[in-house]
Amino acid sequence: MNNKDIANEWFTFADNDLKSAKFLFHMYPAPLEIICYLCQQSAEKYLKGFIAMNGGRILKTHDLTLLNKTCIEYDQSFQKIQGACIELVDYATQARYPFHLELDEHDQKKAVESAEKIRKLILNLVDNS
Repeated sequence: MNNKDIANEWFTFADNDLKSAKFLFHMYPAPLEIICYLCQQSAEKYLKGFIAMNGGRILKTHDLTLLNKTCIEYDQSFQKIQGACIELVDYATQARYPFHLELDEHDQKKAVESAEKIRKLILNLVDNS
């Protein structure tokens, strides 16, 4: 399997996570923690897919800021999504376990927007390569 095929597998899983988050967004009451977690997962998989596309080693981490730093080594435009990565990074673990997170509708909306921003940047770079 070549790098592009591996990356596309990551992107497919990332899309499914984001679609699921958007679907759950319309539930009442919305499962805020799950939505935020799925947005983090989508971003993580997009970043890992971009690393795979460039032949890099996939780090076993949920830290979006670390993954984004690796992506910056391939393309400086990843600096544009540092804020989005920071926005989502805590949802990797805190939203999955019974930690007390004070989330509201604004948080879930911001999580979806951040995941979309990461998705858009990566797919634009992939389409233009």
